[in-house]
This record gives sequence, C-alpha cells and structure tokens, in this order.
Amino acid sequence: MIRHLKAGAFGAVLLTGGLMAGTAFAGEQFVDGTGFAASGYDVVAYRSLTQAPVGGQQPTPVPGKASITAEYNGATWAFASEANRDAFVANPAKYAPVYDGHCAYGIAQGGKVPANPHLWRIVDDKLYLNITRTVVGFWEADIQGNLKQSEVNWASLEKRNSPDGPVPQFDASHAPVN
Repeated sequence: MIRHLKAGAFGAVLLTGGLMAGTAFAGEQFVDGTGFAASGYDVVAYRSLTQAPVGGQQPTPVPGKASITAEYNGATWAFASEANRDAFVANPAKYAPVYDGHCAYGIAQGGKVPANPHLWRIVDDKLYLNITRTVVGFWEADIQGNLKQSEVNWASLEKRNSPDGPVPQFDASHAPVN
C-alpha cells in the first residue's frame, strides 16, 4: 500500500507512473529520452564535485560526451573523459546511481519513478538521485530512515517496469555533449 505523500506532484507521478505509455526494461538502468543512463551526465564526475550541505542546492553535474561511452546494466553511459570512463568500467557498481537511477524517495515510498541527475547526493559512498526539488526536501528530512525503507522496498520494486516519460522540471537537452 502506498503511504500518504506530502508532495502532491510526486504523488501524481507515483500513482500514474504505471499508466504512462511505454516502460523501461524491468531490472535495468533507467534511461530517459536522451538514450543514456543518468541523462548523459558523467556519474564518475559527481565524486569530484563539492557536495552541498543537506538542504543546499548541489553543484550542477558534469555532462558526459556522446563520443566517450561504456555499456553497463543494459544502458549506455556517457563520460566527460576517458579516465572517468575507465574508472567506471573498472568498478561500475561504485559509480552507478543506486536503485538503477530511479528516485530514491520514490523507492522509499513504494514507487518506481524516474530521477533528475541534477538532484543528487552521495551518502555512504553511493550516488542517490531524486525527482524534484520538493521531493529532495522530504528525502533529506530523514535520509537514513528513507534509505532503510528503500532497501526494504527495492526487493519488490527492482523487477517492476518503470515509466519512461519525461522527468518533471528537467531539461534533458544539456547532456551528453558532442
């Protein structure tokens, strides 16, 4: 059963997610309309950014290049440099977003929805993404509690199809670059 959600927009996405046209393959990395995992942003480069304190806006992620890619978890990943690609290939599980790139708060709430690569946080050396700034606030209000609930929920959500519609409040035209 889906718990009552404080964020109306998130609730609408969560509840209608199963009704959206088309789905990503179950159990594979979320890929949006860019055709790339993490919307074409370099997931290794997140580690080089100075993370904002909880409640602050994170730095903008680094766009990958369409000419520097790797395959992992059924998806194509773009990188800003060959060194970042090589680091990813050596240990993709370290760099790939948790929950196959789906919204961390959505997973905690029992739903599988897309995530915005600009709304990120690294916790315990793992990259988490969320869907909207409002949702980030709810997730950050109890990160550890949400992570515990996400781990419980992920076992049943991982194999479910996920919506492949656009990520709300996100312009996917900035990555990857050529």
